[in-house]
Amino acid sequence: MCAKDSCCSAGPTLIFACSGAADVGEIADRAARKLTKEGVGKMFCLAGIGGRVSGIMKTTEAASKILAIDGCTLNCVKNCLQQAGFHKFTHLQIADLGFEKGKSPASEENITKAVAKCRELLS
Repeated sequence: MCAKDSCCSAGPTLIFACSGAADVGEIADRAARKLTKEGVGKMFCLAGIGGRVSGIMKTTEAASKILAIDGCTLNCVKNCLQQAGFHKFTHLQIADLGFEKGKSPASEENITKAVAKCRELLS
């Protein structure tokens, strides 16, 4: 991966996350924000994909890696990306980490567990 401020030909690593109303959606969202803060990738706008915003679509097309983080089994992030024509991405469903919708608070421990899995998937 390129240094944060360096100029290189590789596209960015983009992170799209569920930000749904459920606790698992909050875990996905906060994990994406933490990964962004740590420089692992850049959280990007899923609503822009759904709305087919040209600049967001172009940036996503140029991404070197895409990580989709879904909170629950509805897979809204995965489905949104696929319906917009994106098929080469890594997908994590927070529920696969043993978190149950409605029973998994967005604690630091749970967010850290999600971040660790995301890092593993992107390496």
